[in-house]
Amino acid sequence: MFDPADFPNPTLIAVNGVQLEVFEAGRENAGKPIVLCHGWPEHAYAWRHQIPALVEAGYHVIAPNQRGYGNSSRPVEVTDYDIEHLAGDLTALLDHYGYQDATFVGHDWGAFVVWGLTLLHPERVKRLINLALPYQERTEQPWSEFLEALLGSDYYMVHFNRQPGVADAILEENSAQFLRNLFRKNAPPEPDMAMINLAKAQAPLGEPIMSDRELAVFVSTFQTTGFTGSINWYRNLDRNWHLLADVNPIIQHPALMIYGERDVIPKFERLSEFVPNVDEINLDCGHWIQQEMPVETNQTILKWLDQQDAT
Repeated sequence: MFDPADFPNPTLIAVNGVQLEVFEAGRENAGKPIVLCHGWPEHAYAWRHQIPALVEAGYHVIAPNQRGYGNSSRPVEVTDYDIEHLAGDLTALLDHYGYQDATFVGHDWGAFVVWGLTLLHPERVKRLINLALPYQERTEQPWSEFLEALLGSDYYMVHFNRQPGVADAILEENSAQFLRNLFRKNAPPEPDMAMINLAKAQAPLGEPIMSDRELAVFVSTFQTTGFTGSINWYRNLDRNWHLLADVNPIIQHPALMIYGERDVIPKFERLSEFVPNVDEINLDCGHWIQQEMPVETNQTILKWLDQQDAT
């Protein structure tokens, strides 16, 4: 298992009106920037297995705790977490390091941000790799309304929007138990209010995907910050739907989509209609792809990057 002491030390960087806690490695390899964007409820530490492999391959790795997470700023206004702000943080981070563009890698909500960044600022993205969450086609209704009609008001993404503060308090009160129960594999999927159920469940299902020392990094962080900043990302689903209304929905960049075969998030069968230059890979794991199968994830990413460099 990974030793938390081996993770890079953070630097606080002022960008886009906030401070981001950034974990950086391989700076001597400047010229091959790769930005790693974590998901929810995670931390840049979710990329602990990928950073050494990418540095060894010659990349300058930039792994921020995005706004709302860790020691990065946690603005009070909900709208400060919309896709324009989140994408703006990443473009400002490139400016800070003097890069015109970079390879971006996203997992879960981080993948949503990378898709959105590519739509809003295509000139700042060289290529993209996303895990777990495929491109989200714009629905006829705003996203939370669409999800409510499809899955009901108890579905956690809808609940986060409709009942502000409720889930935040429950998760904060049970943060260690919640994260211990969440970061597991080979567990049966939880319906509807899975997040609150997991926070209250005494007996975890499935197998842990990390050691107690690794889990402690996530637990200590959220015990300090609470969950509101990170949940505010969900509270911008409909705002993001409106903000992306007028962008060209087709992404022409080289892209890699990595799915977990056992993930509850469905594959997007029409992905190539919106991302024509995409390669799709399936790994035999659940949602926490790069933590469940780190060796295979690294091999997949590095092989694809090598192929792109060769063309």
